[in-house]
Amino acid sequence: MLAVHLEAGVVEVRDIPRPGRPAGFALIRLLVGGICNTDLELQRGYYGFSGTPGHEFVGEVVEADSANLIGQRVVGEINLACGDCSWCARDLGRHCPQRTVLGIVRHPGAFSEFLTLPERNLHIVPEGMPDEVAVFAEPLAAACEILDQTALAAGTEVAVLGDGKLGLLIAQVLHAHGCRVLHYGKHPEKLRISMTQGIATHAIGERPLPAATFPYVVDATGSREGLRTAVKLVEPRGTVILKSTVHGEVPVDTAPVIVNEITLIGSRCGRFEPALDLLARGTIGVQSLVSATMPLSQASAAFAKAAEPGVLKVLLTAE
Repeated sequence: MLAVHLEAGVVEVRDIPRPGRPAGFALIRLLVGGICNTDLELQRGYYGFSGTPGHEFVGEVVEADSANLIGQRVVGEINLACGDCSWCARDLGRHCPQRTVLGIVRHPGAFSEFLTLPERNLHIVPEGMPDEVAVFAEPLAAACEILDQTALAAGTEVAVLGDGKLGLLIAQVLHAHGCRVLHYGKHPEKLRISMTQGIATHAIGERPLPAATFPYVVDATGSREGLRTAVKLVEPRGTVILKSTVHGEVPVDTAPVIVNEITLIGSRCGRFEPALDLLARGTIGVQSLVSATMPLSQASAAFAKAAEPGVLKVLLTAE
């Protein structure tokens, strides 16, 4: 089968054996995969990654222990927990110390013709939902995680920093929740996507950023400067939610964090149920986030395209 291999920054496509299916796992045929910023950070050296990347996908189950899964289109949660430790017992499998992570930590990713995941990780795609919409379930779940981690109420002012793929999804999720969102970004053409959803926007550079203004600020810039900017924007005793995945250390001046008693919340993966519900209801517009669709055999060119300035989601499709 064809599979993407990423090592030392080089993306290539190899012909490798189809993976075996352990008990409790499903064998899944890839339909669509999405290249995200984490994949690009892996290419830059994040985690010292070597192997098959990819964790955003829609696939068809071809083998499984559960007969009702066979033939179903599915998306999948990316953390493979042990199921036996104290963390798993507390329903914190996403933080299981023995976990592997699809396409990131010790489990081959979705950018291959076939992949495996535990059946308990799978969610059936609602009938009629296009693959190109369902593939956003994983990043949208990460956006929805903010609502599980905070007590954000309708009407709360929130600044979202970053107009990339995740920032655009976060702005839409919080707007749909009833928050008063101000979306900051550097690219007017991307911010227009938020504007079409009725979200207020601010192009960074047009005028100075306000200081100590928002009770909540989300950093989804994917840059080392994002946290510094978020700390500047948030009001005393406010909350900064960190969504950026950046290769390397991020310098931060802790003085304003301490003096202003700011709460920092790290935020990663989320539950798929609310994400699939939002997609099924058409609440979140995702089609406008797709910049290009390319076959798996052209993965190297697809990664290069995804890294270009101004490009949003690049999708990989099975041949």
